[in-house]
Amino acid sequence: MQILKNRIVIGVACIILSLIICFAVTPLFNKSISEKTQIVRVVREIKKGEEITAAQVKVVEVGGYNLPEDVVRNPETAIGRYASADFAPGDYIIASKIADEPAAENAYLYSLNGEKQAMSVTVKAFANGLSGKLQSGDIVSVIAPDYRKQGVTVIPPELQYVEVIAVTANSGYDANTGEQEDKDSERELPTTVTLLVTPEQSRILAELEADGKLHLSLVYRGDAGNAAKFIAAQEAVLEELYAPAEEENGEESADVTQEPEDGSGNPKDSWSMKEEIGKAEEALSGSGVE
Repeated sequence: MQILKNRIVIGVACIILSLIICFAVTPLFNKSISEKTQIVRVVREIKKGEEITAAQVKVVEVGGYNLPEDVVRNPETAIGRYASADFAPGDYIIASKIADEPAAENAYLYSLNGEKQAMSVTVKAFANGLSGKLQSGDIVSVIAPDYRKQGVTVIPPELQYVEVIAVTANSGYDANTGEQEDKDSERELPTTVTLLVTPEQSRILAELEADGKLHLSLVYRGDAGNAAKFIAAQEAVLEELYAPAEEENGEESADVTQEPEDGSGNPKDSWSMKEEIGKAEEALSGSGVE
């Protein structure tokens, strides 16, 4: 009789439990599954390092069940920020995959403001690029052997002090970024060096690249403030070489990069060039840069 009572109690308990599951737990579970929420979804491919625009994303309504906690729900959170990974159409935007700044690998490209340009030159031989030792932020001089077929090796006054903004390996990835590398990984040798230059400097670099003859020599590595003094000295030389008064004759202004002129309208000779460089070096020595 006691056994029978226990079975009746167990049976009644099971029935009550099943009723609770059917009429309480299950509806709540179904409600959570069917509950809708808004998220930001990718509609156009976004590459790593790209700035996310309004045309690449849209807000859609999806089921809220099993969504990642850090999924972006407000488009303003994503627009204007940079992708830390590749996104394909249909992907959700995850907060951990976007950043306020572009990836360090390409950050220098996003700092260009139109006044200067980024231009790469090929390191055709190991020794031409300081044996692979150049780094971002270095100040270098560009040496031109047999400059313009004149049989002399010179440092063009326009390229006395130039800033290195990237050193890139053959794989397309930046080398010598300053980040600690895995001891077991094989170090890639630089193939190109990207320089921050003015339009006038870029035209001369293009000539040297076409001739396939240029060497880079390290002038300064260190404090950014001192490096800026070298660049300021170079800009002063460029202002002297390409003064606005020399560009009054329309199309003749294009020839300025070929034969810089002095105030009298005559092409500057090599002594005039040396005087300009001398003035720049005096300005540097007076500023305390060694």
